[in-house]
Amino acid sequence: MTTTETHAQPSGGPARIAPLPGANLPPAAVGAVVLDAVVPARAPWSAVVRRGQLLTIVDLGGNQAVDFLAFDAHDTSLRYSAPDTIQAQSSVFLTTGSVLRDCEHAPMMTLVADDCGRHDTLGGACSKESNTLRYGHHTASQHACVENFLAEGGRHGLGKRDLVSNINWYMNVPVDPDGALGIVDGISAPGLSLTLRAEKDVLVVVSNCPQVNNPCNGFDPTPVRMVVTDPRQDPGADPAPGPHATRPDAAGPLPTDPSEG
Repeated sequence: MTTTETHAQPSGGPARIAPLPGANLPPAAVGAVVLDAVVPARAPWSAVVRRGQLLTIVDLGGNQAVDFLAFDAHDTSLRYSAPDTIQAQSSVFLTTGSVLRDCEHAPMMTLVADDCGRHDTLGGACSKESNTLRYGHHTASQHACVENFLAEGGRHGLGKRDLVSNINWYMNVPVDPDGALGIVDGISAPGLSLTLRAEKDVLVVVSNCPQVNNPCNGFDPTPVRMVVTDPRQDPGADPAPGPHATRPDAAGPLPTDPSEG
């Protein structure tokens, strides 16, 4: 569950930071680097991850919730399904070995490595509407994960009806014995990472959660690093993104609000 605040970046738009391709990659990110980008705090991002490729998400600053949707790259009516995923693995938490399933129960991606140990499937995504309801109307000028999903999904022909229950990587949402949920302090830390293997061609749409009204981001959103590697290719291959990357330089324009600085 993400709640959010939107601030324009100092430059007036999201910074585009390109890490050195292949530099300081987690051990699970094996193979040739296809895409390597830093997603600024509060920004959206998307890419197509081809079958057999690996997507590694690095929590650069620690305790940064990464709201995540996945679609079949060739038929977006097939998309990540939280109920199918939870039912198949008999757990609401994701960790190494978890298989993300689509709405027809087919595998989409497998979590092959995880430094953090537990990720959320229940908290959902924050929105301007939920922020004002939970935290007051003074938050109405803050954009949220839903706005990020709509802005980035629109680049792929996706709209609000395509938004389904999402994954929150690195967000800590414990479930109490009585079934109650809560968003509490995170269990991640700077530099922790997770790696997903694509079981089919998958369109990934991300909101690097801008929430500052609850502890899901430690009240201070930070950038994350997204790396796509191909274990079938020589690690020394040219890291040029080619057709795999829909956004090799991280995020695009954010929704803006006149009240934002």
